[in-house]
Amino acid sequence: MRKLCDSVDRFCLQHPRFGIPNLMKFLVGIMAVVFVLDLFSNGYASYMLYFNAELVLQGELWRLVTWMFLPTNGSLFWIFISLSFYYFIGTSIEEYWGTAKFTLFYLACAVLMVVFGMISILWSPLPVVSSGNLNQILFLAFATLYPDALIRVYLILPVKAKWLAALYVLLTLYDLLRSGMWAALFTLPQLLAVWLVYLVFFWDRIGDLLREFGFAVRHQNSHQTIQFKSAVKQQRKKAQQQGYRHKCEVCGRTDTDFPDLQFRYCSKCAGYHCFCEDHIFNHTHFTQ
Repeated sequence: MRKLCDSVDRFCLQHPRFGIPNLMKFLVGIMAVVFVLDLFSNGYASYMLYFNAELVLQGELWRLVTWMFLPTNGSLFWIFISLSFYYFIGTSIEEYWGTAKFTLFYLACAVLMVVFGMISILWSPLPVVSSGNLNQILFLAFATLYPDALIRVYLILPVKAKWLAALYVLLTLYDLLRSGMWAALFTLPQLLAVWLVYLVFFWDRIGDLLREFGFAVRHQNSHQTIQFKSAVKQQRKKAQQQGYRHKCEVCGRTDTDFPDLQFRYCSKCAGYHCFCEDHIFNHTHFTQ
């Protein structure tokens, strides 16, 4: 799983222009248009766009994509609130990750949901592939990146994003256990699809995520981790004396001389070793 996570980061570093800038703006805009069309067509627009594996096999290939544009059900007020909220969390994730990684995350979730949906036709007459699961995993990603962000439930009660995300996970697991095996077969493939993508993209943050909820992680007591933390303190003291924060161990470039260059620290090396974006995945690991 870590190799997949590293591959994602490597791809995004090597292809910074990949993706659709302001992706959520386009998605939210299309959802709003579909909602308005539904008002004047008695829901016919959504009927023509929702995912249906049998109709896809009959030639209605647009349904492989258009299901992503279906808004959640509700009044005009709640549609406005939900679209505004998903626009906010989507743009926040894109600002944190960059356009390439955010687009890759969204598309990977969508593609895997469609693949699992088509496979589900083997045991389900109407596989469930909805934008709701896609939006929910977006919130889970947002809560992982911004765990202490305050979300006002019903526009009044402020709750940290990490607690809402934990509630979402618990309620989802509870629903699966309560629904029984056959009912779970309808929804489980879609949940597996988005959660698998989530694990790939956040594998290197699982330990941090567990610590947010007070869980002890055995890895944090390992010799390599203790050595790494000790080296961090030494590196920070050295940086204050040298006038720069990051210096590539391979080419020697620093963040002071190249402010636009990205630097990362290798968790596989012994100690605290920094590398630029050109060498983070292309260097010999330090063993001592």
